[in-house]
Amino acid sequence: MIQPIVRDVMFLSCKSQMATAEDLPVVRDLADTLRAHAHECVGMAANMIGVNKRIITFDNERIIAVMAGKTVLVMLNPVITDRQIPFAAQEGCLSLDGERPCLRYQQILMEYQDEQLQRHVQRFSGFTAQVIQHEVDHLEGIII
Repeated sequence: MIQPIVRDVMFLSCKSQMATAEDLPVVRDLADTLRAHAHECVGMAANMIGVNKRIITFDNERIIAVMAGKTVLVMLNPVITDRQIPFAAQEGCLSLDGERPCLRYQQILMEYQDEQLQRHVQRFSGFTAQVIQHEVDHLEGIII
């Protein structure tokens, strides 16, 4: 179900809690909401739809789940375990107006769980890595 986008900076500034199997219904809402905003957004964190859990989803090049012709990857409890090649970026956010400067990394190593709660370790680079970093910042209560 498509959910409204949270714009409350106080809520968005709160650190998210670990996701469990009980939180799996949030995945569908998050993916539906991302798909509804695909014209202006490439990734979302659960707190952007009012759920303070460590869940993100984003458009991804390889097929993980197909929704309306778009591929998305869902990560539960994502953690960035390695960062390489820093660069300065300007980013906007669906929850906030305008763009803000931030530090990002060209390559990251992620640990996360999929929708079956299976653990994965995967390296991402380029724009995909930048999107993941933005969404993980949301989970940490970092406003970008």
